[in-house]
Amino acid sequence: MAPTGKPDCAAWQALDEGGEKPTLVPYTITADDVKGPFIERVPADMGAAARLPALAYTSPIEALAERFQAAPALLKRLNPRARFVAGERITVPAVTPFDDGAKPQHDPAATDVSVRVSREESALRVTRRDGTLVFFAPVSSGSTHDPLPPGSWKVTSVTWRPMFHYNPDLFWDADPKDDAATIKAGPNNPVGVVWIGLDLEHYGLHGTPEPATIGATTSHGCVRLTNWDAARLAALVKPGTQVVFE
Repeated sequence: MAPTGKPDCAAWQALDEGGEKPTLVPYTITADDVKGPFIERVPADMGAAARLPALAYTSPIEALAERFQAAPALLKRLNPRARFVAGERITVPAVTPFDDGAKPQHDPAATDVSVRVSREESALRVTRRDGTLVFFAPVSSGSTHDPLPPGSWKVTSVTWRPMFHYNPDLFWDADPKDDAATIKAGPNNPVGVVWIGLDLEHYGLHGTPEPATIGATTSHGCVRLTNWDAARLAALVKPGTQVVFE
């Protein structure tokens, strides 16, 4: 369709061709959803975080919120009387559930794709060579102190459930008393559930333990996505995939 900039009849008809689909659906909480293990809280101190066996979710509602790509506050608002226990039927967004334990398998249909990250839009697009859009996601891409470096790079690695190697020398806001630390894997790891490395030292595309911050320029230069979007992106790229920062 030729772009008109107006919501004309042809546009509305094209948008409605898929028929009506629910935005919310019922879901029965399973024993696996609430069994954990959970951690009491995510330590702000990297040394304390490094002593934990894993950076797991802090509660069943946080786990369920990520599973259904929503904020915990939204789930509570949709289910004001819910206790979020096994066997309880709740209302959730009608999305493909995210499983933080299921390693993404490369999508064979993702051939000849490239990734473009726009700092101005705080958005990431995966497109085919002919320009067809494959995937779109909001991102956080750098900050005033650590701006996104424009240029063209390539994916060098895709790591599922990575450990985070904290080096205070690389962070301008690190406590000078901090020591280097290795943070175990988990959805609340500082880089979330996926690390996509680039041929640009210290930079990558990754998940985050704080999905509510996506869309704001709050990172230390890397490109952050929600864990569920990072997992989807990991299935679309591979070593050699072009990544453009602009």
